[in-house]
Amino acid sequence: MAIATLLPATTAFIQRAPRMLIGAEWVEAADGQTMPLHNPATGEQLCVVPRATVEDVDRAVLAARQAFDDSPWSRTRPRERQNLLWKLADLMQRDAELLAQLECLNNGKSAAVAQAMDVQLAIDFLRYMAGWATKIEGSSVEVSVPLMPDQQFHSFIRREAVGVVGAIVAWNFPLLLACWKLGPALATGCTMVLKPADETPLTALKLAELVQEAGYPDGVFNVVTGTGITAGAALTHNPRVDKLTFTGSTAVGKEIGKIAMDNMTRVTLELGGKSPTIVMADADLGSAAAGAASAIFFNQGQVCCAGSRLYVQRKHFDNVVADIAGIANAMKLGSGLDASVDMGPLISARQQERVWRYIEMGRDSGATLACGGERFGPGYFVKPTVIVDVDQQHSLVQEEIFGPVLVAIPFDDEADALRMANDSPYGLGASIWSNDLAAVHRMIPRIKSGSVWVNCHSALDPALPFGGYKMSGVGREMGYAAIEHYTELKSVLIKL
Repeated sequence: MAIATLLPATTAFIQRAPRMLIGAEWVEAADGQTMPLHNPATGEQLCVVPRATVEDVDRAVLAARQAFDDSPWSRTRPRERQNLLWKLADLMQRDAELLAQLECLNNGKSAAVAQAMDVQLAIDFLRYMAGWATKIEGSSVEVSVPLMPDQQFHSFIRREAVGVVGAIVAWNFPLLLACWKLGPALATGCTMVLKPADETPLTALKLAELVQEAGYPDGVFNVVTGTGITAGAALTHNPRVDKLTFTGSTAVGKEIGKIAMDNMTRVTLELGGKSPTIVMADADLGSAAAGAASAIFFNQGQVCCAGSRLYVQRKHFDNVVADIAGIANAMKLGSGLDASVDMGPLISARQQERVWRYIEMGRDSGATLACGGERFGPGYFVKPTVIVDVDQQHSLVQEEIFGPVLVAIPFDDEADALRMANDSPYGLGASIWSNDLAAVHRMIPRIKSGSVWVNCHSALDPALPFGGYKMSGVGREMGYAAIEHYTELKSVLIKL
């Protein structure tokens, strides 16, 4: 086992005094309370961070409000916003290994994968958003104003920054999700208060340091660490917040959406998923099996668009399931600091228990485990699991498990596959594995999900909007769609 050596900077960051960024200051919680963080690979305490109070959140929102309304940031030109985002991305590139190690220790994922994917995707996204800073446009309009037929007018439409953004992110991709929200906020000229997930605030705190180093004015980016029930709720209810953006569970997202409507706060919600992987009879079955395994087992299955429902044309069902089970059985589990490991631990003991309950539910209902179905420690490990002989209406098929558990069901024809793929309250992503382009193009418009991948799964690009249908959310991350969600339209009419 080749465990990576921690950088001195990683160790120093973990050992530093518990502080969070509000305005220009790194501060403790107002009441001095802290909360522990744990290493999912060992279950041991990693460090402590501030447990923010309502007062702390209010101070952070006020700092963001003042920075948006009164500071030099409110007069920053597009080119300056572009260059600052490039500077921030460059600093992240410089500290990529440190960020990846913090993500590994705090989240459990592979440090090598985190550096190559999570950190690099975050950097690429900030650079992509930097380009939009100089391309935000309004338009001029020739108006009629029929009630004033004898007058002349000049009319135009402005696109302006929405204001103070309250961002709450999930624990599965802490840094990447934070950057998905911070990038368009900074590109458009907004300010932000970020509340990272209770379990995984470390890379958000490091990101705050880099924002300061890049030269952003005080209060443009604030980070409050704490619980969702206190800090998250305070941010959601704060009337000085102009926009809320949340990534997490559907249940919490629905509550945030209701509160946002009460305050008429702009809101985008990227929520849960139960994404289908459809393998047609003509697919390259070896590639499809490998792709389906990756779709569910990547990041320990803790991916909102994970391919957690597998549908295979009946005549190939047993062979494809056997191939995926073979891949799962060969996977090495262990610490994410070990580059030879294929899968790390789940985020917490609570999540390990949740996933285990679903597996036990399958056993109790007579389902068959093609592989896996075991948990172990120390740490929060669950072996990659494939379950068959499950009815389409079973909870294993209909509910988001958020772990390395794949439910596989055979289908007879294209219509059958589409019916089962759409038979879900969620609609975040889906993949089709086929070389029949006519069939693929028939299926794509009939699948009710925000993304459809063909012969791949969960392939993301900064230019492609990401979000869901149905219970998978409202609005989109990435692409120009993100710019639209962080801006307001203002119509201007001038009588000449």
